[in-house]
Amino acid sequence: MVCADVKVEAAETVTNEIRANDGSAEPARLDMRDTDQILQVLDRVPPPDALVSTPGINVRKPLLEYTDEEYDRVVDLNLKGTFRLVREVARTMSENNGGSIIVFSSIRSQVVEPGQGVYAATKSGVILMIRALAAELADRGVRANAIAPGVVDTPLTAQIKQHPNWHDAYADKSMLRRWARPEEIAGAVLYLASDASSYTTGSVMFVDGGWTAADGRFDPFAD
Repeated sequence: MVCADVKVEAAETVTNEIRANDGSAEPARLDMRDTDQILQVLDRVPPPDALVSTPGINVRKPLLEYTDEEYDRVVDLNLKGTFRLVREVARTMSENNGGSIIVFSSIRSQVVEPGQGVYAATKSGVILMIRALAAELADRGVRANAIAPGVVDTPLTAQIKQHPNWHDAYADKSMLRRWARPEEIAGAVLYLASDASSYTTGSVMFVDGGWTAADGRFDPFAD
């Protein structure tokens, strides 16, 4: 297993956790905006059986306040970076008897709020791109799926946690009335990476505590 991150220290932290639990992993620095770096990392490892791609950057601003540079920054990582990495890994998989590609989208691919327009556009685009890939490579044994988390306690959501009202509003929106822990998303990854999902491709798995299934939180039958 290779754990790659633009911040190699973060990759090393995850690698050490895996090793501490008797797993085998190597860290690598990877900037998904750089195709050459992607190819260099792939040259160092055996043909992968599974890819999990989790890039995420957001600039929370109304669309009318977005600059061209901010737009390019979000799109270049979330959408174009995903494309670059998936393209190269899928090319390798299609030449080596298949594999499973898993990319992270978001509930924002379906529902949005002020300040999330560009981020949402990238996460929606990722889904259609991965569905096209699934259709194109099915006959080569490559499966491609997306995971769409809800609100998860990660560095990307640290800004929200600093505002109690914002934090609590997000928690109350889901059926489970709480944020997800990162390890609660891992089960979906394990399923899609394993043979248990051998007939699953071109799909989107929502791991959002029921966020996208519920229309409002008022219960007219409550006492």
